[in-house]
Amino acid sequence: MKLVTAIIRMNKLDAVMSAVSEAGAGGLTVTEVRGFGRQYGHMEQFHLAAEERVLRPKLRVDVVVHDSLVTTVTEAIMKSAQTGDIGDGKIWVSPIESALRVRTGERDWEAV
Repeated sequence: MKLVTAIIRMNKLDAVMSAVSEAGAGGLTVTEVRGFGRQYGHMEQFHLAAEERVLRPKLRVDVVVHDSLVTTVTEAIMKSAQTGDIGDGKIWVSPIESALRVRTGERDWEAV
């Protein structure tokens, strides 16, 4: 199992949810987050002062998938979230060692 995490623009959630579902994922979790990347959100210089770092609102989307779906899901997220502009976000993949469904006690892939 893998955890696919994506940081996306706020207005791309509906497209990403549809794409992830069509890619075969069984569900996802969304969290409102704030942060900055290489562009520091918004850069301005006043009289040669250092850049101003602004935390930009984004969404974090977490999807647990079978190893065989990682490429399909990451590409679906990328295509549905992409605008071509700075700030489109990031996607990363992490291993999941174990999962547990609280209601039934099912473990690992059966819990997902």
